[in-house]
Amino acid sequence: MNRSWLAIALALGLPSCGSGADEGVTLRFWGMGREGEVVAELVRAFERENPGIRVRVQQIPWTAAHEKLLTAFVGDATPDVAQLGNTWIPEFSALGALLPLDSLVAASSTVGPAQYFEGIWATNLVGDTLFGIPWYVDTRLIFHRTDILADAGYDSLPGSWEEWRTAMERIAAQDVPGRYPIYLPTNEWPQPVILGMQAGSGLLTPDGRHGAFSDSAFRRGFEFYIGLFRDGLAPSITSNQISNVYQEFAAGNFAMLMTGPWNVGEFRRRLPAELQDSWATAPMPGPHGPSSGISMAGGSSLVIFHDTPHAEAAWRLVEFLSRPEQQHEFWRLTGDLPARLEAWEDPALIGDPLTHAFWEQLQRVEPLPAVPEIELIVTKVFEAGEQAVQGGVPVGRVLAELDGDVDRILEKRRWMLDRREAAPASLSRGR
Repeated sequence: MNRSWLAIALALGLPSCGSGADEGVTLRFWGMGREGEVVAELVRAFERENPGIRVRVQQIPWTAAHEKLLTAFVGDATPDVAQLGNTWIPEFSALGALLPLDSLVAASSTVGPAQYFEGIWATNLVGDTLFGIPWYVDTRLIFHRTDILADAGYDSLPGSWEEWRTAMERIAAQDVPGRYPIYLPTNEWPQPVILGMQAGSGLLTPDGRHGAFSDSAFRRGFEFYIGLFRDGLAPSITSNQISNVYQEFAAGNFAMLMTGPWNVGEFRRRLPAELQDSWATAPMPGPHGPSSGISMAGGSSLVIFHDTPHAEAAWRLVEFLSRPEQQHEFWRLTGDLPARLEAWEDPALIGDPLTHAFWEQLQRVEPLPAVPEIELIVTKVFEAGEQAVQGGVPVGRVLAELDGDVDRILEKRRWMLDRREAAPASLSRGR
């Protein structure tokens, strides 16, 4: 065993004798959706490099993935390696299901934080402990009709909230029947969450025990969001109330929407040929200009489950899938944007203005709070938005009720943290 694997063995308590401690094993890899199908192609090259290791890939639908992972954990049947949405990492780390990776990364010549977008790497940290390696990245920015924006007097998307709203007002002033400047489905949470984060909100208090939605920072972003509906710049509808977003965009019924990288390929396939030069992507405007135009850090990571009997082989697989050439091939097969910075050097990726905007945005992304309850919390945010937009409930009341809902969601977390903090004192008293 070479020195790097010796360091890993010592860190994990693996046997250090012999050169084939993890030879002749079968790794179970769980992948979600299309990614699970594609990774089955990539691991064949891994098996050729590692003839003593076989990888059995199981593809799981995204709709069933979370429940299946929890069931596997309860039943002591977790895979060795899996793809995990990075908002799930706090939950599974809190369960003790995931192997901490800090010592593995420290010994690795393949994987390290400097090789990734800073905000994306941070999504894999819970406290100071690393539990995942970014596999592909996701964020949100603005897709827009360049011709409609040009008719309003703009050759590019403005970079500040004030100028962005002025551009929307000018588009509305064109008085085209059925046209709205922007489409923001009221049943989606990323839009109000991102605007709140841009205004400086952490969404929760710094200790993660309470909601911070009534604070001035989130309220500023939320009021900007609600104002777009109140003033007729965005239609007050959900995604279920629009038949086909691509047809509506092509028809010019809205000039902008906030969405993610998967739609680059969809817009290219679904928009008519005559419109292919009439749309673009642009980083998020910010309250104080482009530098404050942050977005959320999303995507999926590779994790190793704590109970794997093949930690060394599992880490070899994670390192293999993290190589720049594998990241690039994964992007080519799926359209998922690479997490590794080196994989972006291909002119087909960085030289494409539609994906280059994502490169720019990924320099300014921040993770959601690393608490297990975060997905339930952000769902409450869009419910609050719907109350304000469609129900006309005042913003102050909506946000106060939102904080109350979030505090109830976090009640168990506070109880557990309090017990953890009190434990040393009680142990001390018992001696």
